[in-house]
Amino acid sequence: MSRLVNLLAPLALVAALLGGWEAACRIGEIPPYLLPPPSAVAGALISDAPALLASAWNTLSMALMALVAASLFASALALAVALGPVVERAVRPLAVALQVTPVVAVAPLVVIWAGIDNPERAIVALAAVVAFFPIFSGAVTGLKSADPDLERLFELYGAARSQRLWRLRLPSAVPYLLEGHRVAAGQAVIGAVVAEFVAGSGGAQGLAWRILEAGNRLQTARMFAALVALGLLGALLHALLDRLERAALSWWRGR
Repeated sequence: MSRLVNLLAPLALVAALLGGWEAACRIGEIPPYLLPPPSAVAGALISDAPALLASAWNTLSMALMALVAASLFASALALAVALGPVVERAVRPLAVALQVTPVVAVAPLVVIWAGIDNPERAIVALAAVVAFFPIFSGAVTGLKSADPDLERLFELYGAARSQRLWRLRLPSAVPYLLEGHRVAAGQAVIGAVVAEFVAGSGGAQGLAWRILEAGNRLQTARMFAALVALGLLGALLHALLDRLERAALSWWRGR
């Protein structure tokens, strides 16, 4: 019974909000270009479904490429940091500075460096920058989370630094790495969308471009349809990674 209530409660809230939205648009006679009713957004979703699916795939593919690039670079850098405190003191300020710098500020430079004719490169690079810090921070924290008693045991047996890293610290960091990748996946999607907005080119043909295209034509219902598609994409990606994280943690605990 409680599971049914938990399932129906958010659906009822969404239905009430959509009903109120529809009623407000019709009773207040709000112009469709200013705020379209949900029925118009649903119609735009159905009519633009093929284009939205293609754009969603483009956005997802660029976000996943950025996530892979960020994962490789952040994990390698975290391993280097774990090998020596001097490396950490040198790298961490740069990583923090990279994290706090708004991606919008550096996006024009990256677009120029990548080439105006290659917006995909700039989008992947900027999304990778956004996704880098959660993975790096999680990896560094995880590598420091090993049991101190096990650390002393490894030291007692004369284990080398590389042995402590691969046999103790890296297995201890697995939950933190998984959590960092789950957070970074959402950041990669956000970075890809923001980068496509800044690029201002239709070469990538992602969901951000659909929003820009519809906005320039004052087709607000199509803008909302692209936003709904973007929200669904982010929710599905989050749910998939959450399921993978749970499965990986179950396997890790079993080991």
